[in-house]
Amino acid sequence: MRTEFARLKRRAVVGPALGGALLAWACAGGAAPDKPNIIVFLVDDMGLMDTSVPMLTDDDGRPQRHPLNDWYRTPNMERLAATGMRFSNFYSHSVCSPTRISIMTGQNAARHRTTDYINPWQDNRTLDNQAFPLAVSQRGPPEWNWAGLKKRDLTMATLLRQVGYRTIHVGKAHFAPFDHEGADPLNLGFDVNVAGSAIGAPGSYRGQADYGKESKRLLARPVPGLDKYHGTDTFLTEALTLEAVSEVDRALDEQKPFFLYMSHYAVHSPFHSDARFAARYRDRGMSNPAQNYATLIEGIDKSLGDLIDHLEAKGIAEDTLIIFLGDNGGDAPLAGTDDISSSAPLRGRKGSKWEGGVRVPFIAAWGKPAANNRWQKNLPIPAGAIRHEVGVCYDLFPTILDLVAAPVPADHPVDGQNLKALLIGQSDPKHRNSFLNHYPHPRRGESHFFTTWRDGDWKVRYEYLAEGDKRYALYNLAEDPSESRNLASENPERLASMTQDMVHELESMEAVYPLQAGHSLEPVIPNSR
Repeated sequence: MRTEFARLKRRAVVGPALGGALLAWACAGGAAPDKPNIIVFLVDDMGLMDTSVPMLTDDDGRPQRHPLNDWYRTPNMERLAATGMRFSNFYSHSVCSPTRISIMTGQNAARHRTTDYINPWQDNRTLDNQAFPLAVSQRGPPEWNWAGLKKRDLTMATLLRQVGYRTIHVGKAHFAPFDHEGADPLNLGFDVNVAGSAIGAPGSYRGQADYGKESKRLLARPVPGLDKYHGTDTFLTEALTLEAVSEVDRALDEQKPFFLYMSHYAVHSPFHSDARFAARYRDRGMSNPAQNYATLIEGIDKSLGDLIDHLEAKGIAEDTLIIFLGDNGGDAPLAGTDDISSSAPLRGRKGSKWEGGVRVPFIAAWGKPAANNRWQKNLPIPAGAIRHEVGVCYDLFPTILDLVAAPVPADHPVDGQNLKALLIGQSDPKHRNSFLNHYPHPRRGESHFFTTWRDGDWKVRYEYLAEGDKRYALYNLAEDPSESRNLASENPERLASMTQDMVHELESMEAVYPLQAGHSLEPVIPNSR
């Protein structure tokens, strides 16, 4: 497939798409496009440590390598980070659908109420009956938003289309169940939908298996819309990249700026090996599943590099902002001890109450730095920089829309904050270093029915089904990033204050709660003693 991509790229460079675009720009006196291109490059289940780019820092704020940074090979992520900005404290929600809807709406999951992943066929409360005792499964809130996004909902794609963008969805959607409007991104403001539907995972990554045509797994089903690759050796990640490149070219043909929501199915299970990279990870002391996972990560990295290369070949890299992030904590099949494995030194993984379940990689950079570019003058991202403030997935909504001057209706609540000042290397006294993660559901093999609230260096956790003091945990993340020491009993005043702030956030968003004997189980603020 490397040959196929190179052939496609050469054809694009000399073909009519580039000629038409250059002619249009020449006729306009060589002016750049009216608005910058935007790529949101979203990776499924990619945790903070699933990259060779160090995201964590030492006490002096310098990048700090950890063993997992030396296990993965991601030269294109390194390339992007070298020219752009990383965040060491960037958050998504603990599972996929809440994050994806938050990116599109600018709202915390507690507000839009899709607080769990969306089962494509039935409300998770019904599904949970099969996995948990009835007394546990029925404690999930019946008012949660299983239906996800609807056609009437305001999305980033809709607002970008209104100001002239060609809006392109490629890859995993998972915005709504089957037989609901939001299952199809074309109903959510996208002009193009490639391979997006209600499913949350591919039946297979292999073209030879038609990307899961025969899959019987509960939530992993065939990836739609890629029939032309069926029966070939084209890995799913590569097929989606080829389709994204084609859609970028169509946007150039139409002489429109583009918004590409590049939403990969990787690195979600099933952990199929990408044969292009398998040899790099043999004989390095890791299990076969861990080796397979590493090939998925490197496939994502190649996709990123191929896109950047194509932008450069088309002469639009300097006009294109790339935002790279994960949709929840990592799920790498790594063995560990005491809940520390796939996101080490952070504790926990996807779906959990720990930092490893919500802290994700984040890089923002222009496709090619250019000091005289008019868009980069408006957003001059310093090369190789790292910010330590808290950033959140729903911050993308106000940040991107402000950059392109797309107005947001006053009646649409936005929980995200504009990251512009931080992205250009300035402090922002108005920035709130906080993040609310609300998960009022059961979850197999993980903690469940919890809310966490981070404010500055401190994090409080509330567990709804526990009793008394066991409901509460308090951590100083600056001193204890692995959340090994619960300071709740030592800091009763801080615990009470932070819990009160957490409750205020939940109430302001009209959050839904678990049930106890049919009644809402709302959080209880402890006494400060």
